[in-house]
Amino acid sequence: MGHTATPEAQSGGLTATEHRLANGLRVVLSEDHLTPVAAVCLWYDVGSRHEVKGRTGLAHLFEHLMFQGSGSVKGTGHFELVQGAGGSPNGTTSFERTNYFETMPAHQLELALWLEADRMGSLLVALDEEGLENQRDVVKNERRQRYDNVPYGTAFEKLTALSYPDGHPYHHTPIGSMADLDAASLEDARAFFRTYYAPNNAVLSIVGDIDPEQTLAWVEKYFGTIPAHDGKPEPRDGSLPEIIGEQLREVVEENVPARAMMAAYRLPTDGTRACDAADLALTVLGGGESSRLYNRLVRRDRTAVAAGFGLLRLAGAPSLGWLDVKTSGDVEVPVIETAVDEELARFATEGPTAEEMERAQAQLEREWLDRLGTVAGRADELCRYAVLFGDPQLAFTAVQRVLDITAEEVKAVAEARLRPDNRAVLVYEPTAAEADDLEAAETTDENEESAQ
Repeated sequence: MGHTATPEAQSGGLTATEHRLANGLRVVLSEDHLTPVAAVCLWYDVGSRHEVKGRTGLAHLFEHLMFQGSGSVKGTGHFELVQGAGGSPNGTTSFERTNYFETMPAHQLELALWLEADRMGSLLVALDEEGLENQRDVVKNERRQRYDNVPYGTAFEKLTALSYPDGHPYHHTPIGSMADLDAASLEDARAFFRTYYAPNNAVLSIVGDIDPEQTLAWVEKYFGTIPAHDGKPEPRDGSLPEIIGEQLREVVEENVPARAMMAAYRLPTDGTRACDAADLALTVLGGGESSRLYNRLVRRDRTAVAAGFGLLRLAGAPSLGWLDVKTSGDVEVPVIETAVDEELARFATEGPTAEEMERAQAQLEREWLDRLGTVAGRADELCRYAVLFGDPQLAFTAVQRVLDITAEEVKAVAEARLRPDNRAVLVYEPTAAEADDLEAAETTDENEESAQ
């Protein structure tokens, strides 16, 4: 194994070493003896952008299948063994990766490594039709509970489809469609696993109260014999023009509690100074109760009950600036939209004040330090920078890159990108049934007051 180390002077006291097994697995270690715990994080370079039309949702389905049993661990044994040892496991899926992680008492680290290696190396031994059907139903139920049957639940899916054209690898979200989930066969699942769940398509980070030499010996022991796989296709090109060129719009009439305006702006890709500048711009405009949009819409005009603006960072496609405003009372969406456009135009002309820059940079700095300050958060960030940008050490300098951004760069990205012709807009209007329910409730209240 070869390895590189981060100079401590450049990382705020945090260090990491990187190693590579003969089968291609990249391993990142970061010692932290503050508490007797260790975090294990495994990122596979596969997400919904790697899926093909007609088979969406496979990446997320596999996140569930990985907890359904493997060669040496039956059924839900992974959860039971980790929790029985005092740890906490989970996994998540995004456009660009699937990750699995455990935080364990330090003396149980070997167990976590054995469990992750066992399902990487032997999941196909346990994967059968019964397990696939079981987890297919779980994912479909998750879709119903989190997307289809909650107010505004499909907003992310709708805005993503508007923002990225049909056929684009980011056009669909990781949850997938019901039809595609139903269509996935056992052989589809097995082929997906063989293609993407290989050591040379993964990064393993281990952070916490560890002995690096012993930890590497365990990694070699449990992961070293798993064969590499070289059949992974290159992900489809996700690049797009900087500006959409028109305002895309969809009106949704649903049973929602209030009118809403949601919008997605096409912004620079992650890993660039322009993306960091965009993050600061959105923080000034909509990052919390001190932001411009919150002060204008909620505090001053009282036309909204909530107003936020955040950044969805993406490395393989344009990032998205995510605007979410819920109206107050019977306020119409055009009133909100006019106010939003006025504030964005003023910001593009004037840029942030010195006080706003200081506050936004402090806010993002705190968020970064919070992530790096926990063993689980640091393990995740080390994996993220290794998988998406090739260098886990970039996690330690992310804070400084944000602090180096100037007000002029923030103004420039706002002027270039936060424009009406560079957004997809989703307008929510309560259905007539909802309006009737509200009217009936108001009438009931009036009658009760009269009776009193």
